[in-house]
Amino acid sequence: MNVTISVKQLGKKHPILQEKAIELETLHATVSVQVFLELIVKHQVELFNTSSFEWEDQDTIHLPKENYLPILTDTGKVGFGAVYNHNKVDIAKAQENAILAFQDGLYAIFYGDDQLETLNEEIDLSQNKSVTFIRLKFLAGSYW
Repeated sequence: MNVTISVKQLGKKHPILQEKAIELETLHATVSVQVFLELIVKHQVELFNTSSFEWEDQDTIHLPKENYLPILTDTGKVGFGAVYNHNKVDIAKAQENAILAFQDGLYAIFYGDDQLETLNEEIDLSQNKSVTFIRLKFLAGSYW
């Protein structure tokens, strides 16, 4: 099932990830938010684990070009897409962390214009609405 995903952060002009289509491995068109999160995390962890460098690999793909730096500075983050973490991620632990973060309110999920608020809520993926993850920030400060 194809799903279009974007990731945003409050207070930022440009989205972190804009309109990325991914293929989820599900047989059912209607899934709960919990199953949906588990599918997304599984896809991303498998993608990360296959893209990790081996110790003897050299990063030749992401060498900077002349016009690369101005593009990156416009977005506010300069990086070359290299993965230097040689550890493989545990899918079950990552899924557990994503679900706990959703329950704790660290990010919000919108399916089209509708906010998904509970893990038991059902999503009909056959409607082909875009999914937006918004990373939330807490205000810093103290009360006297």
